Amino acid sequence: MFHFLQKEPRAIRFLCRPEDSGVIAPPVLAKTILPDWFRKLPAVDPAHLSTTNNGLTVKRCMPFLDAMATGWILPIAATVRLEIKDNGRSVEAGWEFDRVMVSNHGAHQVAGNPREPAPPCKFHNYWSIRTPPGWSCLFLPPLNRPGQPFECVAGIVDTDTYAAHIHFPFFATAPDGLYSVEKGTPLVQVIPFRRDAAAVTAEIRAETRMEATERETVHRNTIAGQGWYRKVARASR
Repeated sequence: MFHFLQKEPRAIRFLCRPEDSGVIAPPVLAKTILPDWFRKLPAVDPAHLSTTNNGLTVKRCMPFLDAMATGWILPIAATVRLEIKDNGRSVEAGWEFDRVMVSNHGAHQVAGNPREPAPPCKFHNYWSIRTPPGWSCLFLPPLNRPGQPFECVAGIVDTDTYAAHIHFPFFATAPDGLYSVEKGTPLVQVIPFRRDAAAVTAEIRAETRMEATERETVHRNTIAGQGWYRKVARASR
């Protein structure tokens, strides 16, 4: 997690206009707003216990949870109504707020994209995001959180130098109808990363016998011992 240190600042800052403070929905740690369906899901489903099935659900899958809980969720600032019409070819937006919440992109900018005929639109965001020198942010649709009538487009911004508001292109993904996107609904997941870490090189080859043994040992431990990944693999990070 990011902390502000006097000698080496590692804080991510979400900044808004003074008049927006306490009015627009604030960013939140992703791990604090896990979806209701996930919270209600049992770790073990008794209905599926058998001699060949341990009944474990995705709630015991740490990679799934880690993805969903990493970084911050940037929500929609105020409630927006989306009306999808003409088999997805038309999207109209409305809101009761004194700032623009949705605008349109020219369809020619993404001609041939796999979301056609849905037109490209854009949610307006009123938080500026600042990171320390050398740090950027990955913005992507909230991981493992389907169910909204839209999906934002992923992107990376050098938030150590770009101080302006970052708006989020999206496509409507739901069938024709009228949808209310309530204030606070997750728009994007924000994951800060150090840019030099992205420059790691790749080694592509056949594995050695020792590497094959290690892979098999990890796999067998994972399927044989409940919680092995949580206790051992994560502890070694």
